[in-house]
Amino acid sequence: QVQLVESGGGLVQAGGSLRLSCAASGRTFGNYAMGWFRQAPGKEREFLVASGWSGDNTYYADSRKGRFTISRDNAKNTVYLQMNSLKPEDTAAYYCAADRSRLPVPYTSAGAYEYWGQGTQVSVSS
Repeated sequence: QVQLVESGGGLVQAGGSLRLSCAASGRTFGNYAMGWFRQAPGKEREFLVASGWSGDNTYYADSRKGRFTISRDNAKNTVYLQMNSLKPEDTAAYYCAADRSRLPVPYTSAGAYEYWGQGTQVSVSS
């Protein structure tokens, strides 16, 4: 079992950047696929990016390529989401998720992930 804690959210102006962190408990962090999702008020949880065990395999929602980057440090049990050129429409609660598979199927579905953090709020002002 793994517990996830996100941090790094906040208020930023449009065009700015944020790096979110997701710290995981447990000794076998390297054996979990990780994902980032977000959810705006009144909307469904939206897939952003997924990372397989080693972090070498990453999969982005087409609309996020170029602005969002996932990375993971298995030694620190942490996965990161670097977000650049933020827009007001990026305002949402951001969640990290973990699954014991090499990569959930489908990795774009929130229901495919076993563990979730509590979320961190990102607000982008115009």
